[in-house]
Amino acid sequence: MRKLIIAVLAVVLLVPAAPAVAAPPVGYTNPIASQRADAHIWKHTDGYYYLTATVPEYDRIVLRRATTIQGLSSAAETVIWRKHTSGEMSANIWAPEIHFIDGKWYVYFTAGRADDRFRIRMYVLESSAANPLTGAWTERGRIVTPWDTFSLDETTFVHNGVRYLAWAQQEPGIATNSNLYLARLSNPWTITGTPVRLSVPTLAWETRGYAVNEGPAVIVRNGRVFMTYSASATDANYCLGMLTASASANLLSASSWTKAAGPVFATSAATGQYGPGHNSFTVAEDGQSDLIVYHDRSYRDIAGDPLNDPNRRTRVQKFYWIDGAPTFGIPIPDGLHPVRLRSHNAPDRYIRHWEFRARLDPDVTVLADSQFRIVPGLAGNGSVSLESTNYPGYYLRHRNNEAWVDRSDGSALFRSDASFVRRAGLADAAGVSFESVNFPGRYLRHVNYLLRLETAADATSRADATFHLE
Repeated sequence: MRKLIIAVLAVVLLVPAAPAVAAPPVGYTNPIASQRADAHIWKHTDGYYYLTATVPEYDRIVLRRATTIQGLSSAAETVIWRKHTSGEMSANIWAPEIHFIDGKWYVYFTAGRADDRFRIRMYVLESSAANPLTGAWTERGRIVTPWDTFSLDETTFVHNGVRYLAWAQQEPGIATNSNLYLARLSNPWTITGTPVRLSVPTLAWETRGYAVNEGPAVIVRNGRVFMTYSASATDANYCLGMLTASASANLLSASSWTKAAGPVFATSAATGQYGPGHNSFTVAEDGQSDLIVYHDRSYRDIAGDPLNDPNRRTRVQKFYWIDGAPTFGIPIPDGLHPVRLRSHNAPDRYIRHWEFRARLDPDVTVLADSQFRIVPGLAGNGSVSLESTNYPGYYLRHRNNEAWVDRSDGSALFRSDASFVRRAGLADAAGVSFESVNFPGRYLRHVNYLLRLETAADATSRADATFHLE
């Protein structure tokens, strides 16, 4: 019996363990929260994400927290402050942001008056509690600016040891609804020195419906400071623009900033996302993936004033750094978050479609061409299919051993051609390979940077058939 056991163990030890399929990158299912606009997510050192946003009643400030971003969807929501019954802060409670500064929590928001709803000004709350959902909040009052005019959407950030406030305001003598301004702060609610006007809405895409620059958000990377902002009316015309400055420049000089010629994030009828805007930035649970947080609507046409339409919703999506700058692509479809597939042996190249032919390219500036949703396989039986982000209903499939992105025709042949068994990477188990359902033993691989369906019999072809999800 002992000899038999030894023999069995020897056989077991000689059989290699099946490589584990690599875990997918951090992903989400959108939307994160319905009827929540102007969303701001703060990732704190206590292991929680904190979400606050405008509620459609415009009467209170809410806060929720969870250890994951997806968890914010179902997290209990707490009202931390309600509008006054009269006077200042008694109407149009908009655009709260939560920040942790010097050991205390601060909520920045804007508000009007019950007797003058659009007398919008900027205000700050403070809490010293460890948990801002249960702690008491103190009103630190209004942020005073050089003009007592319509002002909103303040945000704060630190750069080179200096804390700044960025906001939107209507300046006397300039015929716009709001421009962007920047100033230093002496404390979280007090501007010091002379503010600088950074941007005035003058371009066609900034002036649709209203001449608006508002909702600034800042991210610093690769030796530059990037400030996104929202433009035009809050309907399907709403979109994001971007200002850029050198990280070593004087940020309080308007000449340090350059405005992008066109919107960097806008409505996509193809994906059913309309009016994306008023964003913030955060980092995913992996500590590496940068995320844009924003709101939009799932329909274009709105009856009446868009401000009375309650259905803006909070969404998140990963963005990428191309040529050193943030690249947002298009608002992704509702549902599962897409991924990019980076080549194992050509690591600067990604699978993308070009005139619907699947290939590998570096620096894909049309980002959505290189984004695919890994969905349950059209052929079933545990397979997966790769659905195009900017052409929903189109799938990566093989025909004549070439890989194409085609619209599903509903046929059994198409379902099989567009379905794959997801395997651990043939050249690296941390990656992934895709084996054909209807041609077992053949894999998606690149040959001269074009994707084909072929066997993977040697080290080169196995590397060609291995990809990393991002």
